Amino acid sequence: MITPMKKLYTLVVLAMALPFLAGAQEGLKKVYDENLDQNVQIDNALKQARAEGKFVVCQVGGNWCPWCLRFADFITKDAEIRQLIDQNFVYAHVDYSPRSFKDNPEKKKRAEKMMKRLGNPGRFGYPVFVVLDAKGNVLHTQDSSFLEEGQGYSKEKVVRFFKNWTPAALDQ
Repeated sequence: MITPMKKLYTLVVLAMALPFLAGAQEGLKKVYDENLDQNVQIDNALKQARAEGKFVVCQVGGNWCPWCLRFADFITKDAEIRQLIDQNFVYAHVDYSPRSFKDNPEKKKRAEKMMKRLGNPGRFGYPVFVVLDAKGNVLHTQDSSFLEEGQGYSKEKVVRFFKNWTPAALDQ
């Protein structure tokens, strides 16, 4: 027999699970690796950028962020944007997930070092994009809200952002 208390408990559990189920139903690929040392990840991206004559774009966020996953999906599915990125940037999904280092002081220290290195971009919200030159200098920090449109992203705004920060654009 299901008591009124059990019904209430079930409803409360379902209500708490809905946001997680909604995110899972979007079917978006998780692109952030919480196990990577973010600073090593950035160093590797910079090494590749120097070798290829490109800049680095760090998309800072986490798998917990639906807008982060939407952006990753958006740029992957659009051939023009994908080509623009591939030709000009080394792209890094740099994880910043405070829950993952809550009980891990070493992980927290690495994350704080990474955020300082990137000019503390979290003040803009997530995702946030940090463009680095091949030497690791921060050239630009992009607040993603300026790229949004409805429940997604504007192709026109995203293309403009990437085109304005290519190595060729800054050499002019």
